[in-house]
Amino acid sequence: MISGLINFLKPPGMTSHDVVSFIRRTYGLKKVGHAGTLDPAAAGVLPVALGQATRLLEYMTDTNKTYRVELTFGYETDTGDEAGQIIQTSTVRPKKAAMEACLSTFVGTIEQVPPMYSAIKVDGKKLYDLARQGISIDVKARQIMIESIELLTTTENKILFDVTCSKGTYIRTLCLDISHRLGTYGTMTFLLRTQVGDFRIDQAATAEEIQKEPDKWLLPIEYAVRSLPRMHVNCEQSDHFLHGRSFSTLLTHGEIYSVFDEQESLLGIGKVADSGLIISPVKVIAVS
Repeated sequence: MISGLINFLKPPGMTSHDVVSFIRRTYGLKKVGHAGTLDPAAAGVLPVALGQATRLLEYMTDTNKTYRVELTFGYETDTGDEAGQIIQTSTVRPKKAAMEACLSTFVGTIEQVPPMYSAIKVDGKKLYDLARQGISIDVKARQIMIESIELLTTTENKILFDVTCSKGTYIRTLCLDISHRLGTYGTMTFLLRTQVGDFRIDQAATAEEIQKEPDKWLLPIEYAVRSLPRMHVNCEQSDHFLHGRSFSTLLTHGEIYSVFDEQESLLGIGKVADSGLIISPVKVIAVS
């Protein structure tokens, strides 16, 4: 069975589900998943996992992401982007100095309230389903990390900026919060994801490129765990790991590691326990 990853360049108008369907058809494979959903109107990097790599998706989503964002001042929609209905307007247009000062206040660990138009579930129901029914509920704030924000260009009513942030960050909400802090209303009018962990936009492939040369764009399964610390095991330890047995080690307690054998083949994911003396298999990828 094919196993690996695709650094997919999603165009606007294509849903993340559409991407998965396309990859399934192209590679003749049912087991396909993606890391980090992109809204249909957004474009950019969407890592896709095939075969055994789908079991490692959680380690791919737990990485920082970088976006290029256009924020337009003067109006706010119920969805936070152009797809929604306008609910507020304002004639206030912030000055460049105020914009720069405002953006800097968002860097670091902050609290963010997820939007109603999101896939977060509350009592088993997705928020966007409730929102479409006209139901609004109080959503608890979540802690996120904004690693950096860089203002690129400004016009009378728009700004373009790059932001690097933790998983779980809603850029639409960030745009709303920036606008409110500047004393006006605003809406996200463009979103391009330029990086997810080690997956960069300058190395991503379009649907047309993948369809033309599918083998060229298939990355090894090891790409899924490049953000994790790596450990190598000998033949005896490899046998223990592949059969789900723990073995002794001298590593950092509580750390998650990608585990490789002496031939540089990925065996799976291990976790160190017992004060750094024991490593136990969390996920076994290789077949013994």
